[in-house]
Amino acid sequence: MEKILVVQPEKCTGCRTCELVCSFVHTGEFNPLRSRITVFNFEKVGLATPIVCQQCSVAACMEVCPVGAITRDEETGAMLVSHDRCLRCKMCTIACPFGATIYDPVSDIISKCDLCGGDPQCVQYCPSGAITYQDPIKANLAKRKNYAEKLRVVYEEVV
Repeated sequence: MEKILVVQPEKCTGCRTCELVCSFVHTGEFNPLRSRITVFNFEKVGLATPIVCQQCSVAACMEVCPVGAITRDEETGAMLVSHDRCLRCKMCTIACPFGATIYDPVSDIISKCDLCGGDPQCVQYCPSGAITYQDPIKANLAKRKNYAEKLRVVYEEVV
């Protein structure tokens, strides 16, 4: 079964290690501007969150590509860009509702998270555990359990 990247913003410290690791793995340099993951810091509320490709079931990037250069890897579920077929029209970058499909002008390619072939390095190096790679059923169950715990605490405060 395919796994998914799960981001827990409440655990993110905003260190941006994931960006550095991603850019190094994919480009050979530590350059957050060339990373396939971006950490946004919301300083007013003290929150940071990594934004990464959601590997959508119905992927807008794939649907809009006029030459079919974006396909799903059957093994990992990652949306992959065939750079040989890609026209660099950037329609996929416009279509992605998360801004997770980007144009890299240095390499002249469209880039997006490829899940590092099934071993996402952002997960391996995230010091706070804000990014995990999980079975989607277990991830959903954990989220529901966490929400139920929050409801329990609220209920106990009211009662």
